[in-house]
Amino acid sequence: MGFAKIDYHRELRQGFPEVIYCAGKTTEQVITIFQYLAQKCEGNLLATRADRDVYEAIAAKFPEVQYHDIARLIVLRRGKQDFRGHILVISAGTSDLPVAEEAALTAEVMGNRVERLYDTGVAGIHRLLDRMDKLQSARVLIVVAGMEGALASVVGGLVDKPVIAVPTSVGYGASFGGVSALLSMLNSCASGVGVVNIDNGFGAGYLASSINRLGENRKISKTIKRIFPKTF
Repeated sequence: MGFAKIDYHRELRQGFPEVIYCAGKTTEQVITIFQYLAQKCEGNLLATRADRDVYEAIAAKFPEVQYHDIARLIVLRRGKQDFRGHILVISAGTSDLPVAEEAALTAEVMGNRVERLYDTGVAGIHRLLDRMDKLQSARVLIVVAGMEGALASVVGGLVDKPVIAVPTSVGYGASFGGVSALLSMLNSCASGVGVVNIDNGFGAGYLASSINRLGENRKISKTIKRIFPKTF
């Protein structure tokens, strides 16, 4: 379409359609891409970093779409898939909610069961330790924190599950827009902690979904083998 080449094949390869990153695109471009994906793909559709005016323009053509203000996500739900395991999203503070909700909603739209545990930062660690049952029952944990980003190390030292750490740009001057939290998480002494980019809730939700469905992706694997027979 001139300004974009839509990857319709992604739903077959990865089990979820191409996601629209709205920042930097015009409203008309987002609408056009959304329309093409809606026509060609069968699964849920997701648009990230979307402003309300973009949502209203899409809603005029697709009244069933939903908008999540805090996470700035546009969602078109057309199917549901439940996995046996579930994902727990933990945020350090209320200021981290936009990124935490972006992660949680991304995972939900991809068919996962998601629980939330918010405002449990290290300044009041008892709030986290009081919910050890939730930490232990999750298959994958997403930890969202700004400031010094210490929460990821704390959680990583308490569980035997994969922990996806998300540094946020929340903090005062010396946090350097999330760089301080990013470096703390990268240097975590807790084992099993992986780190995504600053404020990248979407990336964390997507990765958590991929981990959560590892035991239940036989259908997807068979599809890929059919698409690339010479590779397997």
